[in-house]
Amino acid sequence: MAELTDTAIDTALERGRAARANEPRAAAARYDRVSGRVIVDLENGCTFAFPPRLAQGLQDGSDDQLAAVEILGQGYGLHWEALDVDLSLPGLMAGIFGTKAWMARRAGQARSEAKAAAARANGAKGGRPRKTAS
Repeated sequence: MAELTDTAIDTALERGRAARANEPRAAAARYDRVSGRVIVDLENGCTFAFPPRLAQGLQDGSDDQLAAVEILGQGYGLHWEALDVDLSLPGLMAGIFGTKAWMARRAGQARSEAKAAAARANGAKGGRPRKTAS
């Protein structure tokens, strides 16, 4: 195990100060039943909102469960006790609404006119080719 030096401690403290100054932090969070969105007021005066159906673990939450949102730590996360869900605020703002596997499954569920047209065209050609043994 490496020895902890004064330089290492000073470097870590400086990284923490930079993170507090530059990364988004929540000042308040709530669920708005009318708009159906989780709304996060940031310490810098901005507001971030997202529909809970996009976030892993929130998609089936009731209005009361979603309204019980808490701010974690120094404002870097959101927590829903009844749903056992914790989400990173920087991650949410970067469009990361769950684990990689969960996000990949959600991407495959996307519906668009282009995707529907491609599926129809593929079906008209006889569908997906069968796999053959190599």
